[in-house]
Order: sequence, then C-alpha cells, then structure tokens
Amino acid sequence: LVASASDHVVIAVRGDLTTQRVDAVVNAANEHLAHGGGVAAALSRAAGPGLQEESDTWVEAHGPVGPGIAAVTGGGQLAARWVVHVVGPRYRPGQDNPGLLTQAVETALDAAVGVGARSVALPAISAGIFGYPRQEACAVIARTASDWVDRNPEMLDEVRLVGWDDSTTTDFAAGLEGRQ
Repeated sequence: LVASASDHVVIAVRGDLTTQRVDAVVNAANEHLAHGGGVAAALSRAAGPGLQEESDTWVEAHGPVGPGIAAVTGGGQLAARWVVHVVGPRYRPGQDNPGLLTQAVETALDAAVGVGARSVALPAISAGIFGYPRQEACAVIARTASDWVDRNPEMLDEVRLVGWDDSTTTDFAAGLEGRQ
C-alpha cells in the first residue's frame, strides 16, 4: 500500500531493516545508544563494531539522547550510509504517548534530511521492548511520516515503513490507509 504526497512516497514494506537500500535507516534506540536488544542490536550486528563505537563517542560528547534529539552515525557495513538514532517513548498510561512518538519520528526525518538523505527507512519505533501497542504505534508513525512529507514535499524521495513481519507491515499499511 502506498500513500503519496506529490512525487514523494511513503510506503509500507515487509523486510529486514538492516538490508534496506536507503540513504538512512532509523534506529529505535535507548538513551545511551547501547545497542543490546531489538532493532538496535540487529542494526549493530549488521553494521559491525564501528556503529557501537561511533554511538559511544556521540554519547560521550553530547550526553544521553533525549526527546527531540537525534544522534546520527555512519552506517558501517549496512547498505544505508547513515543510522539516525532516536528514542521513542516507553509506553505509559497517562503520558502523551502519541505526542512523544510523533516527536521521535519528526526528529528522525529532520535529522536524516540534515545529513543529506533522500530516502529513509523506519521501524516500528517503541513497539518492541518499550511496550507501545504495535497497531497504535504503527498508525502514529504512518500518519506522522505522511504528514511530514506533506509539509516538506521536496525533502525526501521515499520513506519506507519497514515491518519485520506480516503483522507489523499490515499495521503500517492500515495506518497509511487510515490517513488517505
């Protein structure tokens, strides 16, 4: 399924984030960029040891990655040139979970464009160990990416919402459909 904004496109695809041939992949990171689990661990394994080394250097220089901040490192052995690290919300009742997730997605896209990326792949940020219900997270990410592209039509040629399984991919596609 495809949601498009002029010639620019936001698509849901099933695949492995670590093998996406895009300019930048987004990492669903933790504040210390310690890539020990989930998407972060998969990206770190595929990229090679340089990714963790660059991440450690970034944290030493700038401190933990907080809301509204993105750390950008090289992609190492990934097909992508850059990895944009953002920290999505740990899902908690009573906090503005959609607002925090929206901020993480917008920050990631802004940072990707800031380093010259024209294509970006995003995972289901916060829907893993951070406990955000997957269907809700995918809807927020799909809406936010599409809205961002609508507001910035000349900035990116492609945004891929990458589901590692059929369920996540279906949730991303439903999020795109719900926006049209």
